[in-house]
Amino acid sequence: MLILLPPSEGKAAPVKGASLDLDSLVFAAQLGAKRAALLDALERLAAAPRKSAAEKLGVSAGQADEVEVGATLRSSPAAPAAEVYTGVLYDRLGLPGLPAAARRRVLIASALWGVVRPGDRIPYYRFSAKARLPRIGAPAAFWRPALAEAMPDEDGDLVVDMRSGAYAAAWKPRHSTLLGVRAFTESGGKRKVVSHMAKAVRGDVSRALLRARKAPADPTGAAEVAAAAGFEVELNGSNLDVIVSE
Repeated sequence: MLILLPPSEGKAAPVKGASLDLDSLVFAAQLGAKRAALLDALERLAAAPRKSAAEKLGVSAGQADEVEVGATLRSSPAAPAAEVYTGVLYDRLGLPGLPAAARRRVLIASALWGVVRPGDRIPYYRFSAKARLPRIGAPAAFWRPALAEAMPDEDGDLVVDMRSGAYAAAWKPRHSTLLGVRAFTESGGKRKVVSHMAKAVRGDVSRALLRARKAPADPTGAAEVAAAAGFEVELNGSNLDVIVSE
């Protein structure tokens, strides 16, 4: 089983530590050149007029200082991705406290890095799937060929996908079984997709799957683990639906 997580919009900024080493990141042989090209593009962006640069980066005028951050990524302090990514999903999942064997079953999607392992050391950055840089274009399309080459994808493998649509567009397996996780409320026999609780649900379900004594090998196994952890779940096609209280 592999769990694919989304990056968080909010991130912690490491204040000390060694700087970025691209060769140490996962799938360096397949993704390294793409990562370097993006870092080059962000350095060039910092020399552009601030308003135009902010628009290309996909940030508001009030966040225009983030353009400067992109120019120093190669020299900024780095820390494990499990500590840099923050927010509800990561708070509920608690990656740093999970056993090393569990963390090895996790990859984190990123518009800047393609994917990273929880232990890969990265700096604070601001670069999302909605950015549109010159010579780069949409990050999902930019990453798709390289991720198709790099990502593990074998018949019989299970990939549990916690990513949002913008990041899921960068890679989908051709051979492995892909299982999405959705959150619903139910009232009067009718279900409604919920977005405000989805990150918490995905963090909780990820934690349950990673802490299971035996990692599930298929969607049925994943549903059984989630149910044993106290979730009300149903398998619907390629999705594990979690029904939560209002």
